[in-house]
Amino acid sequence: MNIVFSMFTLLGGLALFLYGMNVMSDGLETMAGGKLEKTMKKVTSNDFLGFFLGAGITVAIQSSSAFTVMLIGLVNSGLINFSNTFGLIMGSNVGTTLTAWLLSLAGIEGKWYIEILNPSVFAPVLAFIGIAMQMLSKSQKKSNLANIFIGFTILICGMDFMSDSMLSFRDLPGFDSFLATLKS
Repeated sequence: MNIVFSMFTLLGGLALFLYGMNVMSDGLETMAGGKLEKTMKKVTSNDFLGFFLGAGITVAIQSSSAFTVMLIGLVNSGLINFSNTFGLIMGSNVGTTLTAWLLSLAGIEGKWYIEILNPSVFAPVLAFIGIAMQMLSKSQKKSNLANIFIGFTILICGMDFMSDSMLSFRDLPGFDSFLATLKS
């Protein structure tokens, strides 16, 4: 892939990522009632409980990146405080390790029922559901949920574009040494 094309793809992916986060955050914000906000703040106020919740959700969706992005959306919508995400993020990091460990231990990596939990795989299904809900429903609550689904899908597509655009950089002769200079 051409480097210039890769840069355009990276910028387009970043734009989709930011737009998807904005759509998802707006949907979460309008959907968030007092009860949901109270529940989220109660669960996330305890770092120990948040740690296990973060690990569990990450194992379920098999992506700490997607979970962290969801957390950003929840913080942006005001459902949880930024300071309360510490336990969730630490749990998410452990959840990534647990996912790989569990899959290798069970020997089920590559099975269709595990692959379907990958956000890149189920995001198009969420997009279909979200668009159908948006077109067929007259309920504001369902419309907000549809926006969350659609925003999440756009966000995941943006992440995939950014990831794919970086593949051509890996083959560049001086790229490894450039990254090494950024480390120090």
